Amino acid sequence: MTIPRWAWFPFALAVALLAVPIIGLLIRAPWARLPELLTSERALDALGLSLATCAVATVLVLLIGTPTALVLARSSGRWVRWARTLVTVPMVLPPVVAGLALLTSFGRRGLIGQPLSVLEIEIGFTTAAVVLAQTFVALPFLVVSLEGAIRTAGDDYERAAAHLGASPSRTFMRVTVPVLAPAIASGTALAFARALGEFGATLTFAGSLQGVTRTLPLEIYLLRETDTDLALALAVVLLAVAALIVALAARLGARHD
Repeated sequence: MTIPRWAWFPFALAVALLAVPIIGLLIRAPWARLPELLTSERALDALGLSLATCAVATVLVLLIGTPTALVLARSSGRWVRWARTLVTVPMVLPPVVAGLALLTSFGRRGLIGQPLSVLEIEIGFTTAAVVLAQTFVALPFLVVSLEGAIRTAGDDYERAAAHLGASPSRTFMRVTVPVLAPAIASGTALAFARALGEFGATLTFAGSLQGVTRTLPLEIYLLRETDTDLALALAVVLLAVAALIVALAARLGARHD
């Protein structure tokens, strides 16, 4: 297909709009002090907490999201449209609203949090709240991308396995998962990236306690005025991780195609 000449102008604008802020961040970053800044106590606490909570959240997303995508892709009926809408809502919901929804549900006085509080089980403003917030916002990214991959792949292999006597669970583990492995890996990478960058829901639902709930985005937000160099150093780390994950997801997605 021949590209219209006029399309190159908005393309150049889009590239500039996306590239200039990143270039500005990289130019302004204190590269000479980067090792010193990234080994400070605040940086290590935020980095360690982010990686740990994102790893747990990603595992939860993978365990919950893969069967969810399968059910949505292989089912029919009006309820599927409602379920798909429900799964997609966190992708467009303002993060602070997501955090408020989690707080009113799992906070000390929340719908579920209040009965748990009677049992001396607290979720709000704990590390568990960070994991829950990250899982809430990241889950749709895996489900939506994987559901599309399942629909595209079809069900010929599953039908053949069922015809040979394999149970639905065995077919899922031995046939569906291997066929969709690249798509699952790509969706998981995107979910991890979304969890790593989560800010609003975490701040609203989990607060900002150093070493407990203060993840990298929260630390950057707090440092942007008091210690700009450290904030920029942590921003570079997030940028590098995000770029690596997106590149990995794109490569896995291309392999799937």
